[in-house]
Amino acid sequence: MSVAVHAKTEYTYGTDAHGVTRPLAYDRVPALYTGDFGDCLGGQSLFNITKFDAGYYADNLTIVFHLDGASNIKNESLMMHISVDAYGSGRFDMTFDPCYLNLYSLCPLNASVPITGWAVLPVGPEQIGGIPPMAFSIPDFEGTARLRIFANSSETEIGCFQAGMRNGNTFSHPEIVAPVLGGLTLVAIIASFATAVYGVSVVHIRMHYAHSLSAFVLLETLQSIFFTGALTVNWPSVCVAWWSNFAWASGLIYVPAMVRTVNSFAGVAGNASQVGGAGSVILNTGGGLLTQIYGRSLGGHSSEDAHVTTSIAKRAPYNASNPFDYTWAGKPVMPGMPLPGTRSGLPGTLSGINIPANDAFIISLIWIMSAIVLTAVSIPVLKLSLELLARTRRVKEDRLSYFRSHWIGYMGHASLRAFFTSFFSVAAMAMYQFTLPAPSVGVASISAATFVVFVLGAVSLIAVACYARIRHGRFESCPDGIVFHRSIFLGAIPILIPACRSTLEERNLEVRPVITVSTRRLRHINTDPTKETVHADQGYVKKFGWFSGRYRRTRWWFLACYVFYLIGRASFLGAAALSPLVQVYGLLIFEICAFSIMIILNPFEGARNTALGVWMLGSSKILTTGLSIAFLPAFKLDRIIATVIGIVIIIIQGLLVIGIAILVALSVISTWMSLTRNQEEMGAEYLEGIRVKYFEAIEEKALDIYRAPQPKKDKKGKAKDENESPTPTLEPKFSIVSFRREPKIEDEDDEDEQDTLHDLQPAHNGGKDSEASKPHGVTRVSRTNSVSSQRSVSSLPRGLRAHQSAWSPKDGHPDDALDRPDSSLARRLAEQSDPPGTVAESSRSPTPAGEGVKRAGSRQSLRTLSGRANSPFSPGLNTPSRETLAKYADERRYPTPQPTIPDLE
Repeated sequence: MSVAVHAKTEYTYGTDAHGVTRPLAYDRVPALYTGDFGDCLGGQSLFNITKFDAGYYADNLTIVFHLDGASNIKNESLMMHISVDAYGSGRFDMTFDPCYLNLYSLCPLNASVPITGWAVLPVGPEQIGGIPPMAFSIPDFEGTARLRIFANSSETEIGCFQAGMRNGNTFSHPEIVAPVLGGLTLVAIIASFATAVYGVSVVHIRMHYAHSLSAFVLLETLQSIFFTGALTVNWPSVCVAWWSNFAWASGLIYVPAMVRTVNSFAGVAGNASQVGGAGSVILNTGGGLLTQIYGRSLGGHSSEDAHVTTSIAKRAPYNASNPFDYTWAGKPVMPGMPLPGTRSGLPGTLSGINIPANDAFIISLIWIMSAIVLTAVSIPVLKLSLELLARTRRVKEDRLSYFRSHWIGYMGHASLRAFFTSFFSVAAMAMYQFTLPAPSVGVASISAATFVVFVLGAVSLIAVACYARIRHGRFESCPDGIVFHRSIFLGAIPILIPACRSTLEERNLEVRPVITVSTRRLRHINTDPTKETVHADQGYVKKFGWFSGRYRRTRWWFLACYVFYLIGRASFLGAAALSPLVQVYGLLIFEICAFSIMIILNPFEGARNTALGVWMLGSSKILTTGLSIAFLPAFKLDRIIATVIGIVIIIIQGLLVIGIAILVALSVISTWMSLTRNQEEMGAEYLEGIRVKYFEAIEEKALDIYRAPQPKKDKKGKAKDENESPTPTLEPKFSIVSFRREPKIEDEDDEDEQDTLHDLQPAHNGGKDSEASKPHGVTRVSRTNSVSSQRSVSSLPRGLRAHQSAWSPKDGHPDDALDRPDSSLARRLAEQSDPPGTVAESSRSPTPAGEGVKRAGSRQSLRTLSGRANSPFSPGLNTPSRETLAKYADERRYPTPQPTIPDLE
């Protein structure tokens, strides 16, 4: 067992641009330094380089570069030029003679002497003034360092090596971000799967499953973030670094051994330990750069001017015992990778994860197929685990019994969901494979076969699922239209919202159209009246729940349309890679149209899936595609402005990721509620009210019936309309001018009694004091305003004063008249609410005249109702309102029927 020995740190002194002198460690990290490097002459440099490291130390104003390698040139004096480019502009350049810098291995160049160049170039403030201080801290510094080598004899460039510059700050942290996002995805999958296996009623299982967060939508969101980099534009370095965190969602996971294995199959050749063309076939056959330099073939000049290099020493690893060694060095770029600093299109995006473009499809396919197989295998493993736990009595015997008896069907459903989740990535990568300059025959064949299998498989599965539902019926085409109307987003932003004309008419909605587009509507007419709705058909849910389970009852077919959308999007990103203008502008128009259709259809039953799959994902695609227009090569945008736009894209997609995390957390809570739907309590009292509302909401959404939004209420609880001005109170359309009072028994002692006309309403004068102008509508005359009720007890006739106690409370008792509003209504309530044999039941029998029995049945019935659990009356409330009594009576006598829901297909 070897133990690393760390040498003692060595120091020197240096002075920065501000004149501050301090001790500096030799192994410190420069302010700017190079990363991986490549041959900027396309592999024809007359050198094989294993080390090219350059760094700028701001603390002592020096530039240090190291160069190790070999050459096939026999004897040549050289001149060298080093330059630093940052954000599209040259920031530093210097030409020097290696002999003046004590680079003895290059003075002169000799094939028999290995190149071990090391030099320190002091610079002044005027030379590095073009490098802003922000460059030392901004993430993913966009710049390159280039070393060019010239032969003095022919004044020809014989070597060029380029490395990307960096400062140690980056948005690329796949080793941290990828596991976190993977963990969120796994949590969402488990929460969704839990709602799909808990319960015994297929209808209720589907209803709760529809409101869990879809892993398909979540993974598609992560894939869309990465595939933004597939557009053939000049991306800023910050975007490429950011997207490297999401490559795993598309099956692009870097494993060095896998990449080396795929390289040989994909036709990617080269040496990963060096860059350059010394000793290559091109140079040995007398062509290439040597012929340009010396004017004749290598064969006629090999004895004097050149020597084919047969071997080269590999770069030594970092030596911790050497105080002058460092860890910030870059490596030679892998074969098939673009030149460092080149970030155009999908190859530039893939360079952030060290995967060559020729290998991307095979690597993605391997990981995707592994994920599908793992998904299918996990179901029987879970089944066996549950059986083992049940046998050992670790769980109840009937726990998840429905899943354990239907696990084969669940395995098929899970495999199909994984298949459709990976569909877009496979289609896009397969079509992109045909745009590469020289694809391998084997890779091209596999790409074509895989694309055909995936597309035909997806279309066939969808066709079977749709046919199983619509085989009983016919289609008809009717005129329709898309209406774009104004709306307010977030309370302040005016936007145009599309809607179907037929939908607006069905819902009796009136909007002010801005743009109207005439279309046709294809409608399915069901000819089987006994057929159940799609979500109530248990047989269909069991077979095709993977197809329709997430969507609304009237949008169960949405996945069929969405697959064709994914094919179109994959075509723009993959097949149109060679036409940047067509690709970018076409994709933008395509995404806008798709987003509008998604808003109109509103396919998802669950609110979280709608928020993520429709609004968040659709808007982010449009914004990022629209911003990427600025990166088109034809515009030649300033790279600093390009970096600012790239950071805006990162902010948009970062907010999208934060939204995903929030939705996953909400999905876990809703899944917890769903799993406790058969329990009286869920263990958290503060969530009990939310749980009840959640269950009511999902039951209502399962019906998929439009309900007009409730108007907002003012402080007094009255409905108000903010869009309309207050309307004047309407006058009643009828009025009672007078009525004729007939003689009553209390009028027997009044010999001069005659019919009397009593005015109930003053003459209408339109004034404010008119009773008819009150906002309550028609004025209801209370019993206390009548003539008979206004008489006191002492004014009663002498013959009836002795029978006062025999009257019912409604007839004359003042307290009872205030205690309940209407005995006839109360009597009706008593007949509906009191069971036979109660006191109220016996009190409802007719009372013989003259027996003097006090009837209190109605009063007793109200008291009985107020003490019941289902009563709308509080125990302490003696006088419920007339509206409350009427509503309660109507609900009990005429219960609200369940609506008959047509299956609109």
